[in-house]
Amino acid sequence: MPHSQNNKGLEMDTHYPLIDTHTHFDDFVFDADRVELATSAYHSGVRHLLLIGYYAKYFDRMLQTQQQLADQADSGAKVPKVYLASGLHPAYISEHTEADLEQLAQFLQMHPNVAIGEIGLDTFTDELKSEQSVAKQKRFFEAQLDLAAQHQLPVLLHIRKAHAECLALLKKHKYNANKLGGIAHSFSGGEQEAKAFVKLGFKLGVTGQITNTNAKKLRRAIRAAVETYGLQCLVLETDCPDMTPICCQQGEEPTRNVPGNLGFVLQGLAKLLEVDEESLARQLWQNSCEALRVDWAYPE
Repeated sequence: MPHSQNNKGLEMDTHYPLIDTHTHFDDFVFDADRVELATSAYHSGVRHLLLIGYYAKYFDRMLQTQQQLADQADSGAKVPKVYLASGLHPAYISEHTEADLEQLAQFLQMHPNVAIGEIGLDTFTDELKSEQSVAKQKRFFEAQLDLAAQHQLPVLLHIRKAHAECLALLKKHKYNANKLGGIAHSFSGGEQEAKAFVKLGFKLGVTGQITNTNAKKLRRAIRAAVETYGLQCLVLETDCPDMTPICCQQGEEPTRNVPGNLGFVLQGLAKLLEVDEESLARQLWQNSCEALRVDWAYPE
């Protein structure tokens, strides 16, 4: 998908400390200006970000990006701390092989990861919802849940048009999100599904889609989950370079999303839920730490 260059002129009124729980900041579309964008993200409040895996062939690219930004931090630059979450994405199931599962297992042994993702089920297209595809997706999903249980890591779920099937598989599996944590990334289900995932122990990942007032189903689902479980059930993510907040989109072409836009997601969510941004930001930080089973101090 083509992405126009990002909106460098937009400014947020106030910056609060934030954690971007889902990025593809290792993507080649950031190669030319990644350091500049990371610096901008830090100054807009982003203190930690996750690089999310989806193809075994890109695991090394994630490592290189993490090292690139760690080198910048070592040289005195102000950039977010970067963490890895590796996995095999269900939408690319036709290309994944048993060797990829083995490569994932080895990568988890060799490199610190804070989660396994993005994994799950996707029946968005005719090809993906074929009997053969769904069977292979379920097999790979369960294998990765096994790895999560083995390493005691949370999982980051990718689910499209398969929420009921995903819930059923999670319930019968030994993976326990109430103990291990986890996030339903870029949540897109309905009200009952939202509450069902939170009940299982998952936080709901909120992207720039929340700023789209036409995304009525999503906005109702997030409200319903909060009404039942409180603000504790949500985390923020950009999913960059995708899911650009409405206010950051430019022209007809898809606008590349960047980690520095996370504050606009916070603004949109605060407006939807009618809560103040500062207290919401603090709660979302705590939620992110709970979902990832980490203890990152809130910057005062």
